[in-house]
Amino acid sequence: MIASGLSKLRLSKLRLPGIRLPRLHLAGIPMWCLRLPGRALRALIGVIRSAARRGRPEAHAVARARLILCMLVFGMVYLAIGGRLAMFASSPDGALSRRGMSSDAVASARPDILDRNGLILATDVRSASLFGEPKRLIDVDEAVEALSAVLPDLNTEEMRQRLDSKRGFVWLKRDITPTQQREIYNLGLPGIGFMTENRRIYPGGNLAAHALGSVNIDNQGIAGLEKWIDSRGLSELHLAGFATDRQQEPVELSIDLRVQHVLRDELNFAFQKFKAKAAAGVITDVRTGEIIAMASLPDFDANDPSKALDPKALNRLSTGVFEMGSTFKALTFAMALDSGKFNLNSMLDARSALQFGRFRINDYHAERRVLTLPEVFLVSSNIGTARMALTLGVDAHKAFLKKMGQLDRLRTELPESAMPLVPKRWGELNTATIAFGHGLAVAPIQVLMAENALVNGGWLIPPTFLKRTPEEAAEIATRVIKPETSIKMRYLMRLNAEKGSAKKADSPGYYVGGKTGTAEKVINGRYSKTKLLTSFISAFPMDDPQYLMLVMLDEPQAVEGTYGYATAGWNTAPTTARIIQRVAPLLGIMPRKEMPPVESILSANKVAQVQ
Repeated sequence: MIASGLSKLRLSKLRLPGIRLPRLHLAGIPMWCLRLPGRALRALIGVIRSAARRGRPEAHAVARARLILCMLVFGMVYLAIGGRLAMFASSPDGALSRRGMSSDAVASARPDILDRNGLILATDVRSASLFGEPKRLIDVDEAVEALSAVLPDLNTEEMRQRLDSKRGFVWLKRDITPTQQREIYNLGLPGIGFMTENRRIYPGGNLAAHALGSVNIDNQGIAGLEKWIDSRGLSELHLAGFATDRQQEPVELSIDLRVQHVLRDELNFAFQKFKAKAAAGVITDVRTGEIIAMASLPDFDANDPSKALDPKALNRLSTGVFEMGSTFKALTFAMALDSGKFNLNSMLDARSALQFGRFRINDYHAERRVLTLPEVFLVSSNIGTARMALTLGVDAHKAFLKKMGQLDRLRTELPESAMPLVPKRWGELNTATIAFGHGLAVAPIQVLMAENALVNGGWLIPPTFLKRTPEEAAEIATRVIKPETSIKMRYLMRLNAEKGSAKKADSPGYYVGGKTGTAEKVINGRYSKTKLLTSFISAFPMDDPQYLMLVMLDEPQAVEGTYGYATAGWNTAPTTARIIQRVAPLLGIMPRKEMPPVESILSANKVAQVQ
């Protein structure tokens, strides 16, 4: 009877399509496991066909068919369980399944950030986060009461609303301690679980906080270099779920952690001593444009990014714009010397003030005589500097500043950058005042880039916070002044440290040169005589410059030993000297017993150029 029924079904001619699985390596499951169900089914059909040909099934054939059927069923169950386990194994702590339950983001891994010597500036650690599954909870009130006892800082009402919702997954608290995790685990609450996430930490705390920036609760960059890293593709990896491991190349910065510490330490000392509103400083390699150190005070602990929102914690070097005062005069001198219309023997009339309608331009320490060009630099004469700029004309002045990158926003790896405040109508009065650092507000790091070119042989190199070789710098460098102009500027800057307003910046053994700057701040539309921004730009060693440094103090006060003065020569200049004494050996520059005469700079044939 069975044989007859099978015959009617014409099983001998039955052709089932072959079960051919795609050639995939699914979650590490061997291919023979994937082919097992198909083979078992074909074997079962073979047994049935054999029984049909004999007219009746034999006992051993029936037993064999049943055995194969059991193997088929268990094989399918095995595959389902194995595949599911493989999915969980490939996603640590079930993050994949949790993501499927909720739109809440899970903190993904980020690459380490290292200084130029391989020291860790930022890294990830694994920490537990507490979540709830409202649909699995038995008693919401009991859960809220128990969790509140362990986590008293949680908002009880908010937690109750989350757990009483219809959602499948809710965050309760991110980043809990191991002790808290153990106590909650011992409560044995159904529907309450833990997920291990990546949390960003900064071992240096405040050190280099403005450069590093910060991340949000989901470990995504929101400021500084952290945000730049996301803009380079990490954010897309986060969204795609491919940034969940630590197999990412570290980001190597140009910052030297040792130099960074010294810079911040000395700035903090000056900040306190001169009772300033703020202090800032940056050191750059003149040959590559690398930022070796950068600090702006007050700053914040990078581990607590909420403090970065304090307006006092502004990064004054890239986000703020300022009228830089007499440090800007160096650009005017370079423009005049590079034009060929002035040389080191040129004479400039500083006997009387310059008059522009109701505006008068005077000197802080008026000499009231005709000055040589070097003397104009040494006494920081506004009148003499303005005369040079006016001789070249408004158009030439604007073109030169444009070429030096002072009229456009400077872009670096830091997303936070400020646009210069340029006069809408630029006439002769504007040229006269901008020549000595008033009437044009720029980011200090912008001025540093331009003055880099004054000492490195005439090459304008965009600054960077990433490691860069001299060869890489040469590919993006632009010549903006002649090599001989750079030599003359180095001569003037060194001469200023020996005989001019920068004498307190001269560090024995390091052949320092530079330019002071004291700018009156604009308060309610008027220049204040009491609120000053002082700055000093220095380079060392001046016979072969390698590093350039800017130090700024916002509203410093006259203190004991400054004889009532709050100008740059009395605060930022000596601060620069202390910094150089400490950082130069760290940068491989050792002190020399004998310093060459300043005239040797003019006679030297070697010019510092980007190779």
